[in-house]
Amino acid sequence: MFFRIFARGFLLLCLSVEPVIAADDYARVVPLFDGSKNIVGETLVYPQSGPAKVTSLIVTMEPGEETGPHRHGVPTYGYILEGQVTVDYGTHGTRTYRKGEAFMEAEGVTHDGVNDGNVPVRILVVFMGAEGASNVIHEK
Repeated sequence: MFFRIFARGFLLLCLSVEPVIAADDYARVVPLFDGSKNIVGETLVYPQSGPAKVTSLIVTMEPGEETGPHRHGVPTYGYILEGQVTVDYGTHGTRTYRKGEAFMEAEGVTHDGVNDGNVPVRILVVFMGAEGASNVIHEK
């Protein structure tokens, strides 16, 4: 008896729940980045040095903190979770990224970022690289 009641209840529950991904769910999707070029116009190219290797991390910078001049050896995606950061790309200009903004970072162009806000900036960074490729190359 218990099993029949349980089975009927479970069947009714399953029939009343919408599919996990309904067509309407896509209305809640917020596009962040879709493209084949980075912020300074370089075409995105994956390194061929070895098997694919993706590294993701959250970088936190305190107000006034600076990254130091660097470039990237692999396509690098950034998404500002909190705060803001201003990046100087030299002859390619300066850009300020704020909470909720996404971008593909410059690869071959040396750049330097600074948290010029008054709260810590938190950045989700995803390096789309390969074994043996350098994610960050510090410049002097």
